[in-house]
Amino acid sequence: MINRFFLAALITVSFFIVIYSCSSEDATIDIGVKINEIKDDVATGTWRITSFIDSGNNETSDFTGYNFTFNENGTLKASNGTDTVTGSWSVTEDDNSDDDDDFDDEIDFNISFLAPDNFTDLSDDWDITSASATKIDLIDISGGNGGTDTLTFEKN
Repeated sequence: MINRFFLAALITVSFFIVIYSCSSEDATIDIGVKINEIKDDVATGTWRITSFIDSGNNETSDFTGYNFTFNENGTLKASNGTDTVTGSWSVTEDDNSDDDDDFDDEIDFNISFLAPDNFTDLSDDWDITSASATKIDLIDISGGNGGTDTLTFEKN
């Protein structure tokens, strides 16, 4: 009788260990898949900024008329037909996530522009709040002053 109880307990513990280790691997794999999906979606077509709120200030109009092209090689181009601004972009796993299996804070959308000033305001490692093939919503909470910035790109 003790042997059957011991065997049942051992099987139960083993089952939970296998399930836990598989779910951790699956979460890592799922994040990688989601990152690749976002990269593929963004690297297709041109995008425009439909909202940019910088610490409570609506600065969307600074980007009116600009089309953004996210190239597969990590370069980023914004052009309004007259002026062209270049930068870089990437989508990466967030090193500071709290591992709650919520993709929103486990994936960063990284943007970098060196100039001009209104474009450098976009430079950050943004958290993705939602992403689809036609729209991506981003948020950043400043470490310095605690201000919240939001940025939305929509596909043209």
